[in-house]
Amino acid sequence: MRTGFYWDERSMWHAGGNYAFTVPLGGLVQPLAAGGLPESPETKRRLKNLMDATGLIHDLSVASAPPVTEAQILAVHDPEYTNTFKALSDENGGEIGHHAPFAKGGFDLAALSAGLVTAAVSDVLAGTHANAYALSRPPGHHCGADGPMGFCLLANIAIAIEAAKSAQPGLRVAVLDWDVHHGNGTESIFYDRDDVLSISFHQEGNYPLDTGHISDRGVGLGEDHNFNLPLPAGTGHSGYLHAIDRVAIPAIEQFNPDLIIVACGFDAAAPDPLASMLCMAETFREMTLKVKALAERLCDGKLVLAHEGGYSEIYVPFCGHATIEALSGSAITAPDPLARAFSSRQPSARLEAFQLGEIDRMATELGL
Repeated sequence: MRTGFYWDERSMWHAGGNYAFTVPLGGLVQPLAAGGLPESPETKRRLKNLMDATGLIHDLSVASAPPVTEAQILAVHDPEYTNTFKALSDENGGEIGHHAPFAKGGFDLAALSAGLVTAAVSDVLAGTHANAYALSRPPGHHCGADGPMGFCLLANIAIAIEAAKSAQPGLRVAVLDWDVHHGNGTESIFYDRDDVLSISFHQEGNYPLDTGHISDRGVGLGEDHNFNLPLPAGTGHSGYLHAIDRVAIPAIEQFNPDLIIVACGFDAAAPDPLASMLCMAETFREMTLKVKALAERLCDGKLVLAHEGGYSEIYVPFCGHATIEALSGSAITAPDPLARAFSSRQPSARLEAFQLGEIDRMATELGL
């Protein structure tokens, strides 16, 4: 079976309005041609273009998907938020939450993004594909049940999980979020549940500022089903691979899921403008290989990667290409043009020893 690849050019048409990073334009802030939203379509579109240029796309089973239904959205999101979002979207767009603007039609495009992830999950569970990658936009891991945040308008992964569970009520899902920002939305939705394991690797104190603490472990039935690993700024290739080995793998093995979903952000890469980590394309390739091998051991290879953040238009395509190479087993490569530069910028031996020690300390605190 081929790896499924879910994407739709229409999702690239989502717009955030007149924004310059997180500062509304106006006054002395000069407008930018693209509106200034860091969550740009170009990082994703250039990934697809690179796959077209190398031929990797031909090793995949490519499909779009229908938008999720309003009923599927309401299985996760509050009616008040859903109705307000749709009404503003039908008018002229706007902003409801924190740093999550949208233009007219934003509701429909967010539903399409969630639909890509939902179809990827459904098809992998059905055995149509061995695994899958959803090039979803807008992203979803910051969006909670009651509102959007951080460029995320609907909780893509959570909606996909609930849709899958409606068909398989006993389904157990592990979510590993290696986006550099804390997956606070996913965490909040499943915080009191024991049928979904949530693991988030993120840069400590980045975004959101007040979430992602190691002590946040879940409540009620969800106690000990939520793992946060706030990593020191400057963590690089070895640190992330150590985190996979020391935290993600043992936690997921202990949970023993039927499906693994990765919230796949590429903003831990060295040149990302919204973070201070030092990962390379090779880091994402090797993390994917480790999680793919884990899925093959635990759940017949059932693995879905859903695209989240990543804001370097030059580098995200190479990180994504390496990831999808590993996921699909394709021999088609896109050599990283910055590999030598970023290899030389990895943490010093002293700093790396500190980072690995911090990961070991946190793993022990998490009971792993």
